[in-house]
Amino acid sequence: MKRFFKRVLTVSALSALAIVPTFLPVGKASAQTFTTNGTDANYLGGGISVGVTDGDSPIYDDDSKVGGNVQGRFAIPNAPISARGAILFGGDSTALMPLVTYDVPVAPNTNLYLGGGYSFNTEEGNSSPLGNKDAIVLTAGAESEVGSNVVVYGDAKWGIDSYRDSDSDAVSIQAGAAYRFN
Repeated sequence: MKRFFKRVLTVSALSALAIVPTFLPVGKASAQTFTTNGTDANYLGGGISVGVTDGDSPIYDDDSKVGGNVQGRFAIPNAPISARGAILFGGDSTALMPLVTYDVPVAPNTNLYLGGGYSFNTEEGNSSPLGNKDAIVLTAGAESEVGSNVVVYGDAKWGIDSYRDSDSDAVSIQAGAAYRFN
């Protein structure tokens, strides 16, 4: 039963991210044409990371963790994709993630993104905000330039089968601010 509720929480979190654009302000008129749509910012930043799940192992450290994150983006020129990197730390381990995302402009200087990659856990068996073992990761998030060289971001990461001796998945939520360097 606990596993069922974890799956429901995971689907709920990802669904919430999918409907966020519905509530974003669209400006003076829906038919308005923007001179700049989305953002092509390359950035590096940091913030908070919260693991919202835990595994079922009686042997390994698999409690959810609160920690921090360092995330970066390199926008591929003339393409709607980006190479990203994320480091989630907290607990007794760190999750290192190379990711590739598809970026969707939704407003001036604002993108939604969906993608995937792989999480490498530095101390397998010890928890990070995204589980306690290496795993395939899916991500969904949003990013927006809010000032000169300042980008804010938020996302959810879903680590598939990311706990040792458990079939549980891990979900973590990140938020932060970054410095635009291009």
